Amino acid sequence: QVQLVESGGGLVQAGGSLRVSCAVSGRTVNSYAMGWFRQAPGKEREFVAAIRWGAGTTAYADSVKGRFIISRDKAKNTVYLQMNSLKPEDTAVYYCAADFIPPGTTMISWSYDYWGQGTQVTVSS
Repeated sequence: QVQLVESGGGLVQAGGSLRVSCAVSGRTVNSYAMGWFRQAPGKEREFVAAIRWGAGTTAYADSVKGRFIISRDKAKNTVYLQMNSLKPEDTAVYYCAADFIPPGTTMISWSYDYWGQGTQVTVSS
């Protein structure tokens, strides 16, 4: 089992920055993919970014590419999502996800079995 706990959400003005964190505990995740997804009211959950815990390779949704940065700190067992140049359309609940999944599936939400409880990010205009 893997436990994921997100933190760091909040309210920020458009153009501002925010960093959300995902603390990982339980079994080792060296071979896992770690993903960030978000869900806005009335919309489906969508992929934001992912990172391979071991190799550190990353992937981003086109909507956040160049603005968001995903990273992981192995010593702290934590995954981060640094969000810059935030827009009102970034407003959503942000979820951390983890699982041992093959390449090419990190952008698919149902590939992941382990999820955090989510943290709210609100961007005001």
